[in-house]
Amino acid sequence: MQTRNTDTHYGWVAVAFHWLMAPAIIGMFALGWWMRGLSYYDPWYRQGPEIHKAVGIILFALLVARLLWRWANPAPAPEAAPRWQQKIAGAAHGLLYLLLIVISIAGYLISTADGRAIEVFNWFTVPATLQGLENQEDIAGTIHKWLAWTLMGLVLLHGLAALKHHFINRDATLRKILGLGPRAHEKSLQTNRP
Repeated sequence: MQTRNTDTHYGWVAVAFHWLMAPAIIGMFALGWWMRGLSYYDPWYRQGPEIHKAVGIILFALLVARLLWRWANPAPAPEAAPRWQQKIAGAAHGLLYLLLIVISIAGYLISTADGRAIEVFNWFTVPATLQGLENQEDIAGTIHKWLAWTLMGLVLLHGLAALKHHFINRDATLRKILGLGPRAHEKSLQTNRP
C-alpha cells in the first residue's frame, strides 16, 4: 500500500488515521457516558476523567495532523453517485471534523476552568490558557455533552452509509478506507468510466 492517496485508493497514512481515531472516538464517548454515573467514592472517579482528558488531547493532535494530511493529500475520487449524494457526503465529513474540533475545545475548557493544566499520561502537560469565565465549566460541559451525542449519531449514519455502499451499491467506498483494492467487477467498472 502506498503512503499517499491515489485517485482510486487511500494511502496507508489516511487509513491509519481513520482506524486509529474511529474506535478511540467511540471509546471516548463510552468512557464519558460511563464516568457520569461514577460516585465520589468510586476508584475510577478521578482516574476515568484523567484518562478521558489525556486521550482527548492526543485525539485532538491526531485530528490536526489528519486535517493537515488531508489538505496536502486529497482523498480519492468518489464513487459514481448522484451529485446531491456527493454533496451530502462531503458536508457530513466536514461536519464530523467540525464536531470533533468543537468537542475538543469544549473538553479543554471544562478541564481547565479551575486553572489546572491537563496532564497527558505524565508525558507532557497542556496549560490552562483560558479560565475563570463565568459558568465556563457548565456551559462547556453542556456543549461537550450534546455535541458528543450529535457526533455519535453522525458516526452511526457514516457507518451505515459505508455499509450501504458496500452491500447495496457494491462499490469500492468501504474497501478504500479499509486499505483494500477494488473487487474484480469494480476494476472493470473503473476502466470503463469515461
